[in-house]
Amino acid sequence: MTDYSLHLNKVTMIFGRRLIFEEIDKSLKSGVIYGLAGSNGSGKSTLSKIMCGLLTPTKGKIVHHLNGKEIKEEKVQDYIGFVSPYLILYDEFTAWENLFHFSKIRGMNFDENFAKELMDSFGIYDRRNDYFKGYSSGMKQRMKFIFALLHNPAFLMFDEPTSNLDNAGKEKVYEIIKKYGKDKLVVIASNEDTDLAQCDEIIQVEDYKRKPN
Repeated sequence: MTDYSLHLNKVTMIFGRRLIFEEIDKSLKSGVIYGLAGSNGSGKSTLSKIMCGLLTPTKGKIVHHLNGKEIKEEKVQDYIGFVSPYLILYDEFTAWENLFHFSKIRGMNFDENFAKELMDSFGIYDRRNDYFKGYSSGMKQRMKFIFALLHNPAFLMFDEPTSNLDNAGKEKVYEIIKKYGKDKLVVIASNEDTDLAQCDEIIQVEDYKRKPN
């Protein structure tokens, strides 16, 4: 099993005068599927971005470890597979070209066999040469998972993972979550009960908001 861990050390986030959450002190480890739960606007996506190094917290620190060794901040992205509604792929490229170019951007060789395997598993390999702009919203969501998994990351962050997916797409996502959750760190940010039902442990983001006196 991949020995990957993430440590949130008293993480606080404030936008303007609005407190999103404060002093989250939590350690997460591979082999456990975590859920970030809360109502709309509670800060789930904000916390997801902080965990992935896309946002800097107002206070506190995030530390990533692999095999007991701290990962340098500038290298964290190499170990993360991220799926979110705001992730953008290139409409002007085909699906296959998107995967090829993002592999090059990551500095890795494009693994055609693994790309085919992933596209097959999500049922879109036959559409690999179609321009991405012609994909339906559900197909684009499936492509985001393929993009996130292509470099075999140790940490998978899924923000609203079943957005725009039909039942077959949701079942494939849950299959992926269970498969990779056995030996990787998997975090799901969602307010969908069926998404959170896949998790071993739930973090209620609203528990970290200041209570009125």
